[in-house]
Amino acid sequence: MSYQDTLRKHRRLTILRYLANCAGYTSNASILADVVNDFGITSTRDQITTELTWLAENGFVSNRGEGMIVTTATHQGVEIAEGRALHPEIQRPRPGQSAGF
Repeated sequence: MSYQDTLRKHRRLTILRYLANCAGYTSNASILADVVNDFGITSTRDQITTELTWLAENGFVSNRGEGMIVTTATHQGVEIAEGRALHPEIQRPRPGQSAGF
């Protein structure tokens, strides 16, 4: 697995974990870009948008808006964030690591 693959998986998990702790499980792409970068996963706004699209296509979030994307975690996305479900393209949380930030 390449370094870029590892970053992508961690980026997806970080997005889902953050959404799992937001009121209404909802945030926007701009805030998510800041959060992901604050966790040391260097990401452009385009990379965040790409990941939000991928997460939506796979049923982990729902997105609305185009200029400013607002995204909401689905039940399945929260299960991934909490480590109760797995997907091979999303990093699995470590044992004992809650979805909390």
